[in-house]
Amino acid sequence: MSKSLLIVGCGYLGLRVGRMAHQAGWQVAATTRSRFETLSAEGFTPVAFDWNDSRTLKNLPETTHVLIAVAYDRHSRVDRFTSQVDGLARLTRHLDHGRSPQQSPDVCYISTTGVYHQSGGLWVDETSPTHPSRAGGRAHLAAEAKLRSLRHDRSTTTLRLAGIYGPGRVPRAADVIAGRPIASPPGGHLNLIHVDDAATAVMNSFDRSAADAKQRCPLYVVSDDEPVVRREFYRQIAKDTHSPEPTFVDPAADSGVRFRSESNKRIWNRRVRRDLLPTMKYPTYRQGLHDVLANLASTR
Repeated sequence: MSKSLLIVGCGYLGLRVGRMAHQAGWQVAATTRSRFETLSAEGFTPVAFDWNDSRTLKNLPETTHVLIAVAYDRHSRVDRFTSQVDGLARLTRHLDHGRSPQQSPDVCYISTTGVYHQSGGLWVDETSPTHPSRAGGRAHLAAEAKLRSLRHDRSTTTLRLAGIYGPGRVPRAADVIAGRPIASPPGGHLNLIHVDDAATAVMNSFDRSAADAKQRCPLYVVSDDEPVVRREFYRQIAKDTHSPEPTFVDPAADSGVRFRSESNKRIWNRRVRRDLLPTMKYPTYRQGLHDVLANLASTR
């Protein structure tokens, strides 16, 4: 049977996964509310869909694999939990309706390491407690639980991704290059994953054979090999772009940066390295930044 992929939420990561699948000969469809021409230009079939609107479920095509990577729309009239949890449940029931576990598509759900509450530089993995304080982490954790309850007997993988970076998406690079102070604490750890490695993890979660499906894990944290203190990450940007040493100022008391910085943990990626990413294109932020920023410098 030929492979097909439906991407629900074709943003920065979804686009990369779609390209990989398309290059491998898969049929790729991607949901959107407005980017029809952009997705068509990629060779994808654009699908008008909003998981908060049941009327659009009929637009979804039959498929063998589904990537769910929906980011919450802060401008939506629907609150975060209604969208991220109820919307996911609505989609999942539609995908599996009238299908046996063997007929249902293989689903990969993109969650976040924001579900972890730990601080003080503690190491966390898939077995660590999760008591998120921020709304985004709580919504993803509730969505994970909903997905488990609805698809307990069907092929489903949840990937808790660290911060994604890559071409066109390097946190604070513009500030470092311009010599502007960075509104962020210089301490605390960043956990990162290059978008190409994240996309490879998604594709490998799909491509594992049916024979070992029962042995594979339903949950992975996805991060590179080296959590990095913020100060050193920005210093690396400065080094690679021949920019001044970065300086720091305190973020606003109510800023998202301050809230995120309070969760200071380090991701232990041994499970994903064993099963989905035995080889990484960018095993640390150094290789990833060097590649991204070298390409940026060549276009300046």
